[in-house]
Amino acid sequence: SMQCFPGLVLALSSLLGALALLQLSLHLRVPSRYGKHEERLCRPRGRLPARCAWFLQELPSFLVPALLLALRSPPRLEPLGCRLLCCLFCWHYFYRTFIYPFFTRGRPFPLQLLFFGMLFCIYNGFLQGYYLIYCAEYPNDWCTDIRFTAGLLLFLLGMGINIHSDLLLRQLRKPGEVTYKIPQGGLFTYVSGANYFGEIVEWFGFAIATWSLPAFAFAFFTLCCIGPRAYHHHRYYLKTFTDYPKSRKALIPFVF
Repeated sequence: SMQCFPGLVLALSSLLGALALLQLSLHLRVPSRYGKHEERLCRPRGRLPARCAWFLQELPSFLVPALLLALRSPPRLEPLGCRLLCCLFCWHYFYRTFIYPFFTRGRPFPLQLLFFGMLFCIYNGFLQGYYLIYCAEYPNDWCTDIRFTAGLLLFLLGMGINIHSDLLLRQLRKPGEVTYKIPQGGLFTYVSGANYFGEIVEWFGFAIATWSLPAFAFAFFTLCCIGPRAYHHHRYYLKTFTDYPKSRKALIPFVF
């Protein structure tokens, strides 16, 4: 039976933080080459349809924690650590795996990026699941702790913004269209990367609610990974559309 090794949690969390800084250094000036930032001269080889790619990439983040939970002997469904995992982390990735991909209208996704995305989801799914199922310990009144309640509210707010922003982006295109248009409505009124802003808020909420090093490392990784992408989206819109609202910020309303 698997047991908790605090040293492993610390090592994996530290590596995740280092990967976050690497992502930031790689993509702060040059965006990751997919979607609207894809090289125009690049041949469409080694790609999967967006729906298939998103499903395969996100699936490990749902399956790995579920497998860890199934392997736990005796089952650990009652402590709060497992409830947090099942209700927050797996809830997000259930949506990302089984709902979001079947509505997305994105362009074909490069296999190389899909491979690295799957590796990350396996890694992070294991880290978050392993910590919450085998290591996390909370007092019985944790559900009334300000960290849990504030984190849960932030998580729900961020997830709501993220899902609503995805819906607005989908409505910009008719089936079969691949052209880009100016997002309108919702938080897009204030920021170019409303969907990214929502996801960052969501995972920082999760980190506060679980009050754990793995979750804070993941929230930091999310910020360093999709924060620069939101910035490059903002620059793309300003360069491509002469009528793009100049009052919009890149990622955080009223800041930058």
